[in-house]
Amino acid sequence: MHDQACEGNDFFKCDFCRQSWAEDRQMVEGHQGSLICGPCLTVAFAAVVNAGNSVTPPEKTLCAMCLEDRDDAHWQSPAFSETFVCLRCIKQSARMFEKDPESGWKRPVKRAKA
Repeated sequence: MHDQACEGNDFFKCDFCRQSWAEDRQMVEGHQGSLICGPCLTVAFAAVVNAGNSVTPPEKTLCAMCLEDRDDAHWQSPAFSETFVCLRCIKQSARMFEKDPESGWKRPVKRAKA
């Protein structure tokens, strides 16, 4: 998200945690300025892709990244319950981070069940 009340790095904030962009908190941009930071993407990827845990958003809820009402799995921000990201955008954001070697982002490792 773009915080119109702020300047510099504070202008760019993750839609899911509302933390500002920083060298150690890089972000991927979705449609119309939506943003997800590396730490939020890590949690979303681990929950939805690796563990298969997802939420069903209320009817007519749009993914914050693609602005679409999709039928696939979603991750809900624990800090801002009205904010969701769909499985497609989780995977696409992961690919974007991985293409940028300077991001330092790595997919969370899927843990074997005991």
